[in-house]
Parts: sequence; structure tokens; C-alpha cells
Amino acid sequence: MRQALERVVLLPYALVVDKWRWEVERGDVAPKDFNARYWQLRRDIQGVAPPVKRSERDFDPGAKYHVAAGIPYIRYFISFLIQFQFHEALCKEAGYTGPIHLCDIYGSKEAGTKLRQMMELGRSKPWQDVMEVITGQRSIKTSAILSYFKPLMDWLKLQNMDNVVGW
Repeated sequence: MRQALERVVLLPYALVVDKWRWEVERGDVAPKDFNARYWQLRRDIQGVAPPVKRSERDFDPGAKYHVAAGIPYIRYFISFLIQFQFHEALCKEAGYTGPIHLCDIYGSKEAGTKLRQMMELGRSKPWQDVMEVITGQRSIKTSAILSYFKPLMDWLKLQNMDNVVGW
């Protein structure tokens, strides 16, 4: 559950921040609509609303340092997907065959060797080559994070069976 609170909740927010930024940079959003569009994305993607009435006199996206400093936020979104993809690959390397959320690679020489091989490449190779060393794949996949949190998702579905969930 702690992993979900730290990881999963950030995914839609990271998408909102940079989706808003990309729309603004393309000129798809007029300055007078910056704040309204930001909250529309938060509502549509995250399912949250502002705690108090907001207007265009407010500039809520600018409260996020990454927006004000022009630092892409999507890197967090991508890094979380890759983190679970790496974890799944290292679990397989360690010979673990159970549920991914219960895997612990601590003490596995095989997983450590695979991780070291990847880390030794540093920035000397394109990221796809480095990813292939550890996962055997050259692209980012969502299957590992979905597998990791499947028990939580199943539990949430059961808990919310009689509730209307959505916005």
C-alpha cells in the first residue's frame, strides 16, 4: 500500500503537469485560460477539484517548481514505469517465480550482476540499449507496474463493488 501511495498517485499528476505545459507551449491554451485548463486536466485525469474556488488571477501550475523552472515532470512518470520493469527483470534473474510485489532480490548475486552490467554502461549507450541489458526489451512497458499492483487493484475492485467510482 505504501508503494501505491508513493508511486501510483504520482503517475496521473505527472501526466497533468506536462500535458498542461505542452498545451501551453503549443499555444493551444490562451493565457487567460491557463488556470482553468490546469484544473480541468486535474479533474479529468486525477479526479480532484480545487479545495477552494479558483480564478485566472490564480496561477496554480506555477506553484510546482518544475513548471516555474521549465523542468520536465514526465521524467517521474517514465522513471516509475521503468523502475517496476527493472524490478520484474531482476526478480526473474534471481530465479524468483512468485508474485512480483513479494519479490526481494536482496542477496541475489545473479540480480546484482545484471544490475551492475547495466549500471556500468552509464550514459555511454542509448537508453534502449541499456534497458535491453537488464530487461531483454528495448521499450518501456506498463505490464510490470500493473502486475505489481494487481493485488491492490483486485482488493479495491472488491471494496468498491457497490460504489460508483469515477468522476
